[in-house]
Amino acid sequence: MTGRQRTRSTFLLRFLRPTRSFTTTVRSAGALVACASLAAGCGLVPGATGGSGDGPIVVMTWAPEGTAATNKPGMPAFARAYARWVNAGGGLNGRKLEVLTCNDHNSGVGAAKCARQAVKAGAVAVVGSYSQRSDSFLPYLEGAGIPYIGGYGVTNAEFTSPLSYPVNGGQPALLAGLGKELAADCDRVALVRPDTIAGDTLPAMLDAGLTAGGHDKAVDQLAAEDATEYSAQADAALKEVTSTSGTGRADGTGKAGKGDGGCVVPALGDRTGTFMDSFRRARGDYPDVSTATVLGSVDQTVINSTGGASSAFEGAYVTGWYPVASDPRWDPMKKVISESAFSDTRIDPADTGVQTTWIAYTVFRKAVESLGGGAVTADTVTGALDDGLRIGTGGLTPTLRWEFTDQLASIGFPRLVNANVTLQTVKQGRLAAAKKGFVDVTRTLENADVD
Repeated sequence: MTGRQRTRSTFLLRFLRPTRSFTTTVRSAGALVACASLAAGCGLVPGATGGSGDGPIVVMTWAPEGTAATNKPGMPAFARAYARWVNAGGGLNGRKLEVLTCNDHNSGVGAAKCARQAVKAGAVAVVGSYSQRSDSFLPYLEGAGIPYIGGYGVTNAEFTSPLSYPVNGGQPALLAGLGKELAADCDRVALVRPDTIAGDTLPAMLDAGLTAGGHDKAVDQLAAEDATEYSAQADAALKEVTSTSGTGRADGTGKAGKGDGGCVVPALGDRTGTFMDSFRRARGDYPDVSTATVLGSVDQTVINSTGGASSAFEGAYVTGWYPVASDPRWDPMKKVISESAFSDTRIDPADTGVQTTWIAYTVFRKAVESLGGGAVTADTVTGALDDGLRIGTGGLTPTLRWEFTDQLASIGFPRLVNANVTLQTVKQGRLAAAKKGFVDVTRTLENADVD
């Protein structure tokens, strides 16, 4: 755990709204970073890249593919389908949308390479992407003034950078919402999460929800994000939550609500299914426990592959950012998939990565449309978003608007503008809504210990 590079300080950013003059200052300060690695691209003027004139509007979408850890191939695949669909309808403001894609390989080198490609290609935005390596790609985007719209919310830096425009509350909101729900239903709670920089941020968020419900903090169980089995971690988590020492309730009253015992919360991304295989084999040696997790670590495919109605997820709570996939508010996205994805099996409408990419491109499209016939550049897109543009997403999120004066700036998340989550449950092997509507966890997050 030692020797890791932590998220950059946000002390000054907490008190500043990124006006165009402030954003320009950030770009100028970072320009040398991009130019140091982009000798061929230093002729580009930061903020005046790809999209001016009558040529195509260039954007990029990246995500890891084919790695031993978390993979999100549906995100760039959907982005390409979205471009085909938009262009078939006449483009954006009459101009072709050109989507470039990149595989960041779940590595800092790969993420930096993708960012350099975006700068060199003159992209006006990076849209609907996933990467755990924000410290590797954000300096290049900030140096060139390229906005990062709709990242997956997997790193804290996505909620601090003045050029980041997240559309959901990321892992902080999901875990805070889950912890708040589990506080009444569980005795002891164990969080099984990746032993990574991104994973280091997760316990504080789950604990914020637990403590809001008068519960002790969760046991923090570290695991390799690319392991092929997790028997040791499953045993350790089960021992912790079935132990008779200690109590789950902060007031010392023991079990609360309807819960019968401990809860295990795996948050291992694509490796959550692998963990559950080990967990299912180990749990027979322990008293009954419950499981809960967050979307992104489990989806319908994972539930199916781990036994459906007989899986260890049956009855589990799952927090998500958006309505369930069967909700009619997703119909416009499904129309794009049916018309332009050409049976691409990587694109699953129930995948939160695909859903996030759809919302991110909705934001980008409305930002471009707000410019009318004006130039579409990284600077004008950023300016539109910074100048108070309100963007509706058809009810999939609250109306989005980014300011540095929002409530969560006080805990170092000035760009976290959507702290709404949905609560789902696995019922007869299917994900279903456990509560109607959204749950706002802004107040819960305000009390998170993020130091």
